[in-house]
Amino acid sequence: MASFKPKFITFDCYGTLIYFEMAPAARALYADRVRPEAMDRFVRDFSNYRLDEVLHDFKPYRDVVANALIRTCTRNGVAYRDGDADTIYAAIPGWGPHPDVVEPLTRVAREFPIVGLTNSMIDLIPAGIRSLEAPFHAVITAEETGAYKPHMRGFEVMLDRLGAKPEEVMHVSSSFRYDLMTAADMDFGARVLVDRKHEPHCSGYATHEIKDLGGLPGLLGL
Repeated sequence: MASFKPKFITFDCYGTLIYFEMAPAARALYADRVRPEAMDRFVRDFSNYRLDEVLHDFKPYRDVVANALIRTCTRNGVAYRDGDADTIYAAIPGWGPHPDVVEPLTRVAREFPIVGLTNSMIDLIPAGIRSLEAPFHAVITAEETGAYKPHMRGFEVMLDRLGAKPEEVMHVSSSFRYDLMTAADMDFGARVLVDRKHEPHCSGYATHEIKDLGGLPGLLGL
């Protein structure tokens, strides 16, 4: 159980709460252009290039997806077609929660103000948040902060908006690279890994680990 009562609990949204279907979407879109034995490499490259794209100056998330797809196709010798990025981007609002999310998130939201900090756009995230069913105190997008995670700026803007210090906040994510490394560097009071096996495990960044969101109420003594 966590040793302190957080003033706010902040969440990564895509991947942690919402099933982030970038890989399945890419597999479906490129099934006619990528050999089955090469698809895992293609999808992995797409993920890595998306991370690299958000490390630069802010640009709309549609451009993040497009640039990452173009770079992935170039590296793998695959034809990129006009409209590929739009096909994937248009699917994002239809992605819903992981099956373990709605009930425990709603329980937690009854006792603590919950906040979403998301690498998303103002017009893109509302459908995903509605699918989670829990009442959010605030949802803050990269478009509003002018920076994508893992940049510190998004976390800083969020804390300023909440009137909170890092040590008063618990941050919950399934990603070390996008969230928990930065939250650790900023001394968030608790950093909870939801271990969805997205990335290799890195020790020292999470203060607590749960296998899915069903473990969060117990961690908070609920």
